[in-house]
Amino acid sequence: MAIIAPFKGVTYNLDKIAGMENIVAPPYDIISNNDQDYYYEKNPYNVVRLILGKKKTGDSDWDNRYTRAADYFKKWVSDEILIRSREPSIYLTSLEYKSPYNTVTKTRWAFISLVRIEESDSQIIMPHEKTFSFHRQDRLKLMRACNAQFSPIFGLYKDEDNTIFKRFDPVINSLPQISFTDRDGNNYRMWEVNNNSILKNVFSEMASKSIVIADGHHRYETARNYRNILRARYGILHTGRAHDYVMMYLTNIADKGVTILPTHRLIKFNTHFDAAQFFTSVSKYFDPILFPFSPENQKNIQNRFLDQLKDHGKNETAIGFYYHQAKNFYILLLKPGARESLGDDLHPSLKKLDVLALSRLILQNTLGIKRDELDNEEIIQYESDANKSLSMVSSGECQMVFLLNSTKIDQILEITGNSLLMPRKSTYFYPKIITGLVFNMIDPNEIIYIPDR
Repeated sequence: MAIIAPFKGVTYNLDKIAGMENIVAPPYDIISNNDQDYYYEKNPYNVVRLILGKKKTGDSDWDNRYTRAADYFKKWVSDEILIRSREPSIYLTSLEYKSPYNTVTKTRWAFISLVRIEESDSQIIMPHEKTFSFHRQDRLKLMRACNAQFSPIFGLYKDEDNTIFKRFDPVINSLPQISFTDRDGNNYRMWEVNNNSILKNVFSEMASKSIVIADGHHRYETARNYRNILRARYGILHTGRAHDYVMMYLTNIADKGVTILPTHRLIKFNTHFDAAQFFTSVSKYFDPILFPFSPENQKNIQNRFLDQLKDHGKNETAIGFYYHQAKNFYILLLKPGARESLGDDLHPSLKKLDVLALSRLILQNTLGIKRDELDNEEIIQYESDANKSLSMVSSGECQMVFLLNSTKIDQILEITGNSLLMPRKSTYFYPKIITGLVFNMIDPNEIIYIPDR
């Protein structure tokens, strides 16, 4: 099944930088323009220069954000700002954060290793969401320029007895190589593990596992495309070369630190929307529950509305709704039998998803949004924070919002087990994996070390 391997990771040299908190950044795809400026100013060695460099007037094929990232990477290695491990290792990590639901502190454990890239029809590494060509092309340009992977792909494996992580007990009791708190108050620790006995046990037990991609689908497909390019150039007689593998952050699905947030849909503007007509049409599929409010009690009613949305979502499809200048919040409960209106082209496991009930029955059938417009971010905006979403509608920044409950782990496993894909933005694994802990340098002539099993 899954073939994983240690690697000579590239890490920041803590003797030459002023704190890890100054040089890490979120994944490239959630960094706004303002965030990009913030990280650029934070530190001249901040990882944003590698993963999301600024565009410049006059960029060309030989001087652009990708070539500049490659120049930074080479120089930082040359100046020993970045240093490569002398021994193949895996990197044990812990992330301590406050749950956005109840502010309870949670800890998510993971280890970063290489994983052999599999073909698209493999049941060994399984995606669960659709991807788009623009992002794949963007990441491929960066990988080809730098010959490196800067951000690990988030993978989940199933280990109900937590057997694999018990192998790390001797390491957890030692001092970590890295320990810091990021700008959001999340606490990170990382240990470099090269004990051959631990590696052998972990890799042997992972060999019986399959991996579900939680986040980083574009980067995984990019790694496969890059592998194919290098195989065409260097041949495939010698398997197990560096480009046959991709760096992954691997977490047990049963880990108590795993949190999935929903991704809500904000409609910027819909010319067809008329409130009375909308509720007449949507009542074919949903029963509405009203939460009337006044300016004086809006916040309290909003909290009750969100709490009940979550409670209903435990056992049925419930979608929150609010539009600009409305005097009510609404919970739309899917009627018995309405799920059949989703269409005969959907597998039964996909019909269970709230996001598809929203997409087909409300966005398409009721609001008249065409299927090819569902991925147009000029029409639909995504946000994981329900309170922020409601505020954006109250202010008039967006016309309306549809609030979803989180997709359940069991649904993800059922869908990937049937070799199916969810719509884009069906899940948001929180927090996102921070970038800057460790990088993977790809040398096409390097053979990856696999511990004896």
